[in-house]
Amino acid sequence: MKISNSKKKFLYLISPNKIKKDFYLNLDKILAFKKVKFFQLRIKNDFLKKKIEIGKKIKPICKKHNVKFLINDDPMLAKILKADGCHLGQKDMDIISARKILGKKIIGITCHNSISLAKKALKNNADYLALGAFFPTNTKKVKFKANMSDIKKIKQLTNKPIIAIGGINNKNYKKLLLNNVNFLAISGYIFNNKKYKPVEAIKKLI
Repeated sequence: MKISNSKKKFLYLISPNKIKKDFYLNLDKILAFKKVKFFQLRIKNDFLKKKIEIGKKIKPICKKHNVKFLINDDPMLAKILKADGCHLGQKDMDIISARKILGKKIIGITCHNSISLAKKALKNNADYLALGAFFPTNTKKVKFKANMSDIKKIKQLTNKPIIAIGGINNKNYKKLLLNNVNFLAISGYIFNNKKYKPVEAIKKLI
């Protein structure tokens, strides 16, 4: 699927690992700012039934705000929920198998800081490439660090969107946009911010 890039919508929002009761209302308010292009449901530990239940509540909120609804790691769950696509890490199902399940829907690939992984993803027709981590983050353990030169190198290979991930917040996000990243993946800054509530946090990015 071809992804159109909008300067207005530059965020790729990732869910917290635990979905609390106030999450759905907060999500609706956040998406109303019209800065989010993608929303990724990323839950590692819940049973499939619970993930489906959560996904069914999130999907209409995304649709209401014209946000692409993606599932992390699990193409089968994406198919069950009739999501817009999925995101795959390097240890998840390979993109060729995922494409057989999801057809022309969006499939993005984690490429860390690797040009060779980016080339492989492009060869297999990934719809976007995720690079990172660019900054320290508490959301997940950082094994790979990316920098601005990685963006430049991969931009020379493709016009497909590049999504930056890792420790992005209101203090550093503009630097990535100035280096021509298409979208910024954020999670902890919005949903686990000790200083700002979710709506207050996203206001700092506009």
